[in-house]
Amino acid sequence: MSIQTLFSSAAPVLSLAPMQDVTDLPFWRLMARYGGADLYFTEFFRVTPHYHPERSILRSITENPTGRPAVAQIIGNDLEAMARTAKALEKHPVAAVDLNLGCPAPVVYRKCAGGGLLRDLPRVDELLGVLRAAITGSFTVKTRLGFADPSEFDALLEVFSKHKLDLLTVHGRTVAEKYGPHVHLDRIAQAVRHLPFPVQANGNVTSAESAMETLRATGAAGLMIGRGAIRNPWIFQQIRDRLAGRDLKLPSGRDVLGYIVALYESACDADVPEKAQVQKMKKYMNFLGDGLERSAEFLHDIRRCSTRIEFFAICESHLDHDRPMPLETAPAGQP
Repeated sequence: MSIQTLFSSAAPVLSLAPMQDVTDLPFWRLMARYGGADLYFTEFFRVTPHYHPERSILRSITENPTGRPAVAQIIGNDLEAMARTAKALEKHPVAAVDLNLGCPAPVVYRKCAGGGLLRDLPRVDELLGVLRAAITGSFTVKTRLGFADPSEFDALLEVFSKHKLDLLTVHGRTVAEKYGPHVHLDRIAQAVRHLPFPVQANGNVTSAESAMETLRATGAAGLMIGRGAIRNPWIFQQIRDRLAGRDLKLPSGRDVLGYIVALYESACDADVPEKAQVQKMKKYMNFLGDGLERSAEFLHDIRRCSTRIEFFAICESHLDHDRPMPLETAPAGQP
């Protein structure tokens, strides 16, 4: 299915955000089991002058288990290499090639890639032009509002409006704001009003309720969800239910425990030492733990365990129950 066809639907498109070292092939497969997204974005292909796409990320495209379209995301600033890589990726079954203009990791932006490019709008303009000329299919962009201040978005929008994009995903924070509590929904709404192509909203969509609020406030054609999907893999179906006027189904503690077991089994390689597998699971638990009733206690214990037995003993002590779980971040001050 093409990007144009997907976003011509009256229903908002729900996308799984690209998260490096998280949203890999096993994670896609697991998300699909819980209802899944409408559109999946790969981890970014980090393009350098002599770059060849990593097979591990390519597998998400060539072995896509979701039954839904996949978008290949690239990051970098070398014009020739970016164009060459985009053309190479189009030889695979991708719905689009996406340019990352939002990664806030210092190791990335200090090299003038990802969110770092937002400090150099002439370079962004040039890169967009080169990629649009190189890509024969759909070309999409994921951006933040600017590097340091949301007011930078005014000039950035003028750059985007010059190019024939097929979709713009706007993360409603600046690079400097990282993953802070506030998302500038008014700026996403500004993009919706200003641009002639679909705009997708990203940032702090953690529940069906926050999804509805983001859609109401922005008028966006879709929602991109990242950390909220790690915490709550049911979120895509919950949003669909809310949009359709159906009652929401909240998972029980044992449902969440079952998800963690499935995550462990799908995300961990049998050839990897147990301690390393547990360490990998901690990365996921940092997101999921924020939605538990005794969040601080859970995260304290999880971060200190080192064996599979210890890990699941902690999970069972918090989740072996049948109470419904909203999986929302605990309010400040709650233990």
